[in-house]
Formats: sequence, structure tokens, C-alpha cells
Amino acid sequence: MSRLETRLGAKLLHRTTRRLTLTPAGEAWLERCVAALGELDRGENALLLARDTPGGEVRIDLPTAFGRLYIMPVLLDVAKRYPALNLNVSFTDRRVDLIGENIDLAVRIGKLEDTADLVALRIGVQHMVIVGAPGYLEQRGVPRSWDDLHAHDCIVGRRQGSRVAWLLKQADGSIARQFIPIKHEFQDFETVLMAVRAGHGLTQLPSWMVRDDVRKGTLRTVLEGWSGGELPINILWPHMKTLPAKMRVVVDGLARWARESSPSAP
Repeated sequence: MSRLETRLGAKLLHRTTRRLTLTPAGEAWLERCVAALGELDRGENALLLARDTPGGEVRIDLPTAFGRLYIMPVLLDVAKRYPALNLNVSFTDRRVDLIGENIDLAVRIGKLEDTADLVALRIGVQHMVIVGAPGYLEQRGVPRSWDDLHAHDCIVGRRQGSRVAWLLKQADGSIARQFIPIKHEFQDFETVLMAVRAGHGLTQLPSWMVRDDVRKGTLRTVLEGWSGGELPINILWPHMKTLPAKMRVVVDGLARWARESSPSAP
């Protein structure tokens, strides 16, 4: 206590042979210490509450088409079950920097790179298929080989400013990117799908994107033995010792959806 008084430059206690009493400076110091301990206690409780109670803002980044079609319904269901949860969702097809951009969770389609500081949970696999409208195929014929594509109108999309190549199986069974002769080129894949539905040509799209069309017969798959390529679909989040409850319920919800409703194939 003497060292503390020396450091503070103030006398905190009246000392007699029988008792110790606080000086006015000591009372003021004690009051502030009690207040500080109270703040520490409230801070600890707030952190424990955030860890154990789903609530607060969750920043999530999703791939545009897949995110809107499949992930958003799951997130909205999670938000409905946990009213204290606040969703902050962005849509982008670039590789976001989760840590640098302060994003809690992201869904990515494709091979993972530079993920040393991230945790990944696979929720699906994206398969690529070549499709066309029945009317177009009746008029132009069904392609039977890669060479037949030169006689067809092919439609492609763009990603991050670059034309997307088709993934095609080679004679040795490997998968290679092929830039095919094209008729139309569109900035987003929703427009590509719209054009193919309208009978303007063939395209290669993820199976999850055309699953309902194939089931209903509005699109038909062709060149099943030639179209290739599988890409993993993962949830990513920064590595941490304990996952906060607000993030855990989102991860659990997406994992449950993946087990029950896989979008892997039409």
C-alpha cells in the first residue's frame, strides 16, 4: 500500500494502532476501482453473451447467383429463428479477403487458395453441364462430340471481366478449359440462362442453376460424356478459438441444408 501511495503521490489510508480508515483520496480511488471492476465484469458478460447467445450483426459474402437462389432462403430461415440476429449480406463473384474486409462468413465455389488463416466446411460440389432448349435442338440437331459444337450457336458468360471457358473432358480423361467459338456473350449467367431458355443456343452452366429446367423439360442436357469439371462449394470463416453463437447458428443452418438438400446435380 505504501508503494501505491508513493506512486500515486497521495495518502489513501489513515493509520492508527487500532484501525485503518480511508482518506478522502482513498475513498475516491476505491470508488473508481469499484467502477472499473464493474465495467470489466459487464464487458466479460457481454463477451460471454455474444459467444453463447445468437445475436448481433453477421457479415456474410455470397456468390451472386448461387447465393440468391440457394443460400439466402437458408439465411432468412436462420434469421427468423433467431430474431436478435442481424444479417449483412453482400453478393460478389470475386475472392474476398475475409479478414481484411471484416467479413464473418463467406461461401465460395472453386478450389481454395491462401486459406491458412481460414476454416473451410464443404457443403456441396458444383458439376458443369451443357444444355439447350428442346426447340433449338430439334432445329439444329443434338451435338454428339466436341467437334459438333462448331456447327452450333454457343453462349458464354463473363466473370471478373474475362470470358468463361468451357470445361471439357479430353481423350485421356482429364479436364481442360476450352474457349469455343461463340455466338453470344453476356456479363452474367442469369442472362445466359435466359438466352438458352429462349432457344438461342447451347451453354455450359452449373447443374444447380439448370436443375429445375432439366426436370421440367424446358432444357435438355447434351454431351454428357464431354462436359466435365467439379468445383467444391465451401463455407469459410476466419480461424478462431471459439466460434461466436451468431456465426455458429449460420454455419449449422447451412450445414443442415447441405445434408438435406444437396444442389450437386440435377
